[in-house]
Amino acid sequence: MSAMDEILNDLAGCRDTAAGMRELLLADLLHIGETPSPTGAEERRVEFFLQRLAEAGAQNCSTDEKGNGVGILPGTDGQRNILLFAYADTFVSNPQDQTVEIEIDRVVGPFVGDNSLGLASLILLPSLLEKLRISLRSNVILMAAARTLGRGNLEGLKAFLASGRPPIHHGICLESVQFGRLNYTSLGMLRCEIVCRMPDDYNWVHHGATGTITPMSEMINHINGIPIPRRPLTSIVLGSIHGGISSRNIARQTTLSFEVRSESADVLTQIQQTIEHAAEEISARSGTRITLDVFSQRQPGGLEASHPLVQSARGVIGALAVQPMIYATTSAMSALVDLKIPALTLGITTGTRFSQLDEIDEALAIAPMAGGLAQVVGILRAIDEGICDV
Repeated sequence: MSAMDEILNDLAGCRDTAAGMRELLLADLLHIGETPSPTGAEERRVEFFLQRLAEAGAQNCSTDEKGNGVGILPGTDGQRNILLFAYADTFVSNPQDQTVEIEIDRVVGPFVGDNSLGLASLILLPSLLEKLRISLRSNVILMAAARTLGRGNLEGLKAFLASGRPPIHHGICLESVQFGRLNYTSLGMLRCEIVCRMPDDYNWVHHGATGTITPMSEMINHINGIPIPRRPLTSIVLGSIHGGISSRNIARQTTLSFEVRSESADVLTQIQQTIEHAAEEISARSGTRITLDVFSQRQPGGLEASHPLVQSARGVIGALAVQPMIYATTSAMSALVDLKIPALTLGITTGTRFSQLDEIDEALAIAPMAGGLAQVVGILRAIDEGICDV
């Protein structure tokens, strides 16, 4: 029997063992989900992460200068290092909004799928490997990555990788959802804000003054009119817009937040230039100041479908009776892609949003979590055995 066959045969037992540890996983998920962790202020969540890792037997649990939380599961020979990470920050800005509810078959709460379960899974992993009596030759680096979202722009993860201490040979980014996702390529991405402001000398009593909302609507119409190629895959996601204070006051400032995603760096550049030209034109015509701020970027890249890491992951996910979902991602995996480190992004469970929930709330299914954890163990073993080497 080959090493890969043995790994696949063990997956059912691994899933059963993980299912028996469900209460531990949910307890950590609840605590993490209810701990405020805005970008740049992740200390409380990282502290809990490190405390639980240390209790589970991880070594050298500490924070670095960027606020990342890092613990190590030493391998029997320690010749290679595998990085498993999830991001520590969250989009929740109001701590009073962070109530998480555990129901019979699901967990519901603000951004629990983005990315509380990823961190809770990392915490459980040392105990799960111990119960399975699995000793890996490679060191496993477990990390809660700080300053990841929005203007954080993967700052913590990039700094950790740039230090080269320790050198990383393979990486896995854990996302809460969806179980079955298999991301091995990164989309190029521009994360942007357009800000439309009124000049200080604007004539507020001028009849017909429209403020900043009308020029911003022109910008949105222009963006919607940009030709988007089907190949290379490209999209523009308009995420949020804020402007004004009431119906009776002219809006002095309006802000549009959006992302441009593409498989092509050239297409991203062309779209950015088109938006910049439109901002100049509409700004001159409306008498407002319109600026484009690109505050976060990703470069396209990743592995080929034939890479042994991808093939091994497909085998593991398929053996768990889940159809792999293959698509390019804008996840934090891109920081490893930039350094040519073989990496994947995986999901732990299935999640949904539906109309009864508040906009920030997500619902995670509990039952698939055991399979998601077994998947991580299976792929870790494949990497450790050298099956994923080129």
